[in-house]
Amino acid sequence: MSPLQSPRRRYREAVVFLSLLVTVTSTNSCEDAVTEPDQPINIVFPDSLISYSQHVEPLFQQGCALSACHGSASQGGLNLDAPSYSKLINHQPRLVVAMEADNSLLVQRLDGRVQPRMPLNRTPLNENQINGIKKWINEGAANN
Repeated sequence: MSPLQSPRRRYREAVVFLSLLVTVTSTNSCEDAVTEPDQPINIVFPDSLISYSQHVEPLFQQGCALSACHGSASQGGLNLDAPSYSKLINHQPRLVVAMEADNSLLVQRLDGRVQPRMPLNRTPLNENQINGIKKWINEGAANN
């Protein structure tokens, strides 16, 4: 090997190594690691007249629209960064079936009937929050 080939070869190996390192470190997902601390979500839903803008969207912002989950990284093709209503309602596969909470994939993921349960690798939503989302869907899933 000539003296010039050795530095070129080392340079190419370093470039390949750095490329692999960048690829591996930039492919984190909610499944791999959640970078935000797992804090309790303090959204409390009323018994009726659930508002998307006052209850559902703030819940998504605190528990789902995280950088490693359904924020700008958009895992599963669902980006819940605000405003999130049209992204949620128009998502395919269909997540919300208005007036049919038990048939809505969103609820089935939140209550664990369909795996993986959401939020993934985080504390599940509490009963009030899941029931609040069910109530919002059963009330018509309005953008209110």
